[in-house]
Amino acid sequence: MRSSRINRRACATSGLGRRFGCATSLVALAWASPSLAADAPDLADSAQQATTQTAPNPADPGVTTDTQSQPGPAGTYSDDPTQDIVITGLRGSLQRNLDIKRNSAGVVDVISAEDIGKFPDSNVAASLQRLPGVSIQRSGSRGEPTGITVRGFGGDFNTTLYDGRRISSATGGRQIDFSTVGVDFIGQLSVLKTPDVTLSSNSIGATVDIQFPKPFDRPGFRAAATASGSIQDRAGNVVPTVGLLVSNTWNDQFGVLANVIYTRRDTDTNRVYVSGWPGGNFAPCQLAGSTAATCAPTAATLDPSVPASNQRTIPGWFPQQYGAEQQRVDDERIDARIALQWQPTDGLMITLDDNYSRQEITSNNYAFGVWFNQTDLRNVSLDENGTAVDFTQVGTPTDFTSALNKQILETNQIGLNARYELSDSFSFDVDGAYAKSQLNPGDVIGSLNADIGYGGALGSNVRFTVDGDSSGAFPSLGNFGPAGNAANWANTALIGSHVTVNQTQRNTDELWQFRATGQWQQDNLTIRFGGQYYRDKFEFANFSTFVNNFWQAYAGYGAPSGRTTGIAPLPANLYSGSIGLNDFIPGFNGSLPPSVFVFSPVAYQQYLTSLGNPQTQNIPGFNYNEVRGLTGTFDQALDAGSIRDITEETWSLFLRVNFEADIAGMPFFFSAGVRNENTHITANGNGTVPIQILPSTADPTLLTVVLSDPQALQSRSNYNYLLPSLDARLEITPELLARFSASRTLTRPTLNLLYPQLNVGTGQRVGALSAAGGNPNLLPYLADNFDVALEWYYQRNSYLSVNAFLKNVSNFIVGGVTNQQINGVIDPTTGQPAVFAVTQQVNGPDATVRGVEIAWQNVFGDSGFGFQANATFVDTNRPYDSSDISQTGFAVTGLANSANFVGFYDKDGFQIRAALNWRDEYLLQFGQNQNTGSFGAEPTFVDQSFQVDLSSSYDFNENFSVFGEILNINNNQQSTHGRFSNQLLDVFDYGRRYTLGIRARY
Repeated sequence: MRSSRINRRACATSGLGRRFGCATSLVALAWASPSLAADAPDLADSAQQATTQTAPNPADPGVTTDTQSQPGPAGTYSDDPTQDIVITGLRGSLQRNLDIKRNSAGVVDVISAEDIGKFPDSNVAASLQRLPGVSIQRSGSRGEPTGITVRGFGGDFNTTLYDGRRISSATGGRQIDFSTVGVDFIGQLSVLKTPDVTLSSNSIGATVDIQFPKPFDRPGFRAAATASGSIQDRAGNVVPTVGLLVSNTWNDQFGVLANVIYTRRDTDTNRVYVSGWPGGNFAPCQLAGSTAATCAPTAATLDPSVPASNQRTIPGWFPQQYGAEQQRVDDERIDARIALQWQPTDGLMITLDDNYSRQEITSNNYAFGVWFNQTDLRNVSLDENGTAVDFTQVGTPTDFTSALNKQILETNQIGLNARYELSDSFSFDVDGAYAKSQLNPGDVIGSLNADIGYGGALGSNVRFTVDGDSSGAFPSLGNFGPAGNAANWANTALIGSHVTVNQTQRNTDELWQFRATGQWQQDNLTIRFGGQYYRDKFEFANFSTFVNNFWQAYAGYGAPSGRTTGIAPLPANLYSGSIGLNDFIPGFNGSLPPSVFVFSPVAYQQYLTSLGNPQTQNIPGFNYNEVRGLTGTFDQALDAGSIRDITEETWSLFLRVNFEADIAGMPFFFSAGVRNENTHITANGNGTVPIQILPSTADPTLLTVVLSDPQALQSRSNYNYLLPSLDARLEITPELLARFSASRTLTRPTLNLLYPQLNVGTGQRVGALSAAGGNPNLLPYLADNFDVALEWYYQRNSYLSVNAFLKNVSNFIVGGVTNQQINGVIDPTTGQPAVFAVTQQVNGPDATVRGVEIAWQNVFGDSGFGFQANATFVDTNRPYDSSDISQTGFAVTGLANSANFVGFYDKDGFQIRAALNWRDEYLLQFGQNQNTGSFGAEPTFVDQSFQVDLSSSYDFNENFSVFGEILNINNNQQSTHGRFSNQLLDVFDYGRRYTLGIRARY
């Protein structure tokens, strides 16, 4: 190939520092190059622009070195000018990362594998959080890192690519769940904090490119295998991870690489929750110390005939639902990949690859819950912020629930790339890919639920008390149990059937993409140009027993609760044990009832079905008043209003010019680019409106909303944006670099927000009517970004950098909640027009985000010891204002100071690494699980977190090693709260995880 004509002059004539840079860059090549055949990101126009046989010299960008040199012993240095130096292991990986960062046009951070099949972490997001400015979000139920936040922008603000290609995601958002990505055979992760206009449509947070190995990255036969077992301390059973990679090339013309990985994680997580803290107004008669003879709270505040003590005029917040549960989660994932490469002629490389993943998460949840209505609360004590910290509620029902939840996410992406070098100066490549992602394909039921308990005559005068902040306490319950008898809390003779909810979300996302890029290079000038096309088609549908009202078939709790509907007592063989709630969340204050039941929702529903067909026989306890059509089985029905079909097409043209020069003897690199994007959106859906609301005779807290027949709706919109960028790098001295970057980037609204209809759920609760509407005319977020950085590379494998950044963001999408009447339908519980809390997104305010990243990496000579440390400090002109109770409150989400420290020892085949990660409290989102209040979308804050992880490995020889890992040594717990710190929403205790395994390479 023409790319094999490389320049040897630098390593032949330079001193030790330059030779060291040449040699370490050779190793960097081995993992930087996997993406090149697929035209992955042009990170530096040196480190990533090189072809598969060249690599940059970090001391002299643009000069390449001889890739045929032989590596010396690990961790050694030589003064022999003819010998290149290669460092292996963790320190070698860190040096490769540093080389790429140094030579990049913009602000880039990289994590590369130490060797094939030896990535430094067991999860992609876990690796990324070691980088400056990057923090992670965890799944509360699993404790697994599932997403990242970069410089305060999380989720959909970050674009993730596979080898430079976008990935389809049937979850409805644009971000991916990083727990679905098998990490064992990844070659490199690149985080571009400033944009590359030739790569993608950019993102306000960062672009993450996950780069996989290909056959010609390392010609010849290669094989790697990994096997490990992991155990979570509460789950108590060892589960496996096994993987195999095989690669070979023939005659320098054809190559094949294939790998497959099976991963399982079992996690038992304890959770205490409040589903939401809606805001609303209390009546004076509800407050502690009231002497009012009667208390009948009413919204009529101007009616002189209503006593002042009954008028709801005092703002405050109350818990909608409170409970505790244990979640037993099995997470199984299969990742498979095959890559074929053909080099038919000199300068032409054709690559065909296919990436497949399937993740199945099965969760068995066992819980209790109590429901509160604001107007039913008495003896209410409000703190200085208006939070109800102490109250009682008469007749409170108690529910015990069991749920079998499944989520299957299956994704396959196939791509074809052709790269051709017509001459030493001109090359081009063409890349096309098709990807399809499905959520819950086939006949899987997403959530199969059983709800039993007692209420009515057995409802208790429950007392609810807030004992402290969410970071260290959960609320306490008092006077619980049937009719307040705590000794009968779990008396199965008094427990009857309640609601039966089955529901499944089924989504499909299909993504077509095509990119053509040309490059012309001569001397110190490089021009890249081309175009790109995306077509993303998203289909959404929901099925549930709410739609046909089967959920209320046996509601009511039965005779012990004084109800004519519901089955009680239930067969004793349905119960298979219990889970004690004493010391349920270690280290947290608060008191809970004694236990929850362990029982199977499948067996429960089978029992109810065995009672017979209520259409052909009379079944005592069946809810004949509200339920029609059920013949015995709890079949789901399609919610016609949930159907959404969104298609987004984007055409892009891009141009980037790079040149290198000297300024007063200092090497200077400059890059200027522009990208134009034109997007067309077609949104289809079915519109329905409520025509009647029916109360439930089985349970006075339940409502059924009758909807109109669906009407097809369609909306079209389009927008066009010009996105310029500029990057400059000045080498003040051989050790000190200065950078400046300026750009405009965008982040598109998620596809699941672009539907044209208003959705009103059929199954609702008294006092908690809600609806949600889409907005197909949403515009993308726009950001003008500025970076200024100084980087000091003061010795081998060591550097210190300071990077200041500023982002001016407009078109923020605000998910506001407004109270609205819909179609004049009457609320039977009030006799007045029903008021729904309607959630809808609109483009709104602007905001500025600013911050500083500090990073320090140091290796102590040849001792084997070293560390990485970084800290990020962020701020905004639009912080959250907890005193703002308007329905359109706004603040920037995701912003938090963070710090990471990794200390390591790596020498003579032994490696040990301790990672400490801290993140301050931050605003996660607007909206809670129950968000039906009068003060708009209530916030969700994530409390400060600190986690310590430990990993170690030992190489017996170059082919065989063992490794171990302990995650969450300090038993960090994840907690969230609402508007104020004592409004606990969730606390998850997911424990520690231990892993032990082996790796083999050939």
